[in-house]
Amino acid sequence: MDDPDAREVYRDSHVVAFFPLEPATLGHTLIVPRDHIPDIWSVDEATAARLAEVTVRLARVMRQALQPEGLNVIQSNGEAATQTVPHLHVHLLPRWKGDAVGRIWPLETNYSEGQKDAAWEKLRMACRQGMVE
Repeated sequence: MDDPDAREVYRDSHVVAFFPLEPATLGHTLIVPRDHIPDIWSVDEATAARLAEVTVRLARVMRQALQPEGLNVIQSNGEAATQTVPHLHVHLLPRWKGDAVGRIWPLETNYSEGQKDAAWEKLRMACRQGMVE
């Protein structure tokens, strides 16, 4: 990362963490693998483990340094999930009541029990077939 306007907070041989140019809240930090990986479906387990480890450590540092009232950890994949940069990254978003972000979940949904059961069965069967090992 060579952008002189970037506010880098952490770097090691695997990941770099920095403020986005337009943070959603003060302290909003992106954690990015240094190798190009387009999305979560493309990441290897070693890189995923390091990304997760740094995410947890920086969340603790953020809590101590900024004392937020809450924290969102956001990782989006694909256009439907609002991924706008085709490089895997995790957002650490410190939160305060009344901040500019607001709610990120709908108040309610109206999925039928049949729809929920169908999705549950697909995931359960995929796990039983060894996809999560």
